[in-house]
Amino acid sequence: MRDPCRLYLITPPEIELESFAPALEAALDAGDVACLQLRLKEADDDTVRRSGERLLPICEARDVPLLINDRPDLAARIGAAGAHVGAEDASYAEARERLGAEGMVGVSCYDSRHRAMEAAASGADYVAFGAFFPTETKTPRAKADLHLLKWWSTLMVVPCVAIGGITAENCGPLVENGADFLAVIGGVWSHPDGPEAGVRAINGAIASAGAS
Repeated sequence: MRDPCRLYLITPPEIELESFAPALEAALDAGDVACLQLRLKEADDDTVRRSGERLLPICEARDVPLLINDRPDLAARIGAAGAHVGAEDASYAEARERLGAEGMVGVSCYDSRHRAMEAAASGADYVAFGAFFPTETKTPRAKADLHLLKWWSTLMVVPCVAIGGITAENCGPLVENGADFLAVIGGVWSHPDGPEAGVRAINGAIASAGAS
């Protein structure tokens, strides 16, 4: 029996740190968030480090693990819970070496069953599939489908994250087909009623889909 699906929150690709910090506090206080990934793809190392150091206490105060995208070295340096790596980023082995056995390491697997199985066999804490829907925050490397989620959730115990254009309106089938986490950016931060409403909407949609 798999645990219920949860929201995996990702930061916008650019943030103004001092205004984003209170917005993050409000979002995390609005409902269940499994973790926060700091994803500033175009930022320099110093910006990522300062952002991580500023946001880490907010996350820790709410028992929300902070993961750093691409940079296990910076994650280890600031004491974050872990890192998320993709095909062009640090390898899983490098991330694990940097973060140790207790660190959390997730791996982007796009639509590749082989990459996901390799990551799981190596000890990844989760694998991420996508994109499932069109997204404005990144150029999808691949298009994933519901059959991939169903296959993984039926056969594997390592959790899977669905990513790519996910909103409260379209996430139901992802939950129903076995996603353990929904990675969301715009569905929270661009919600017309604010990020708190975005978190509540995603959690409500997850609950509805899980009950169906």
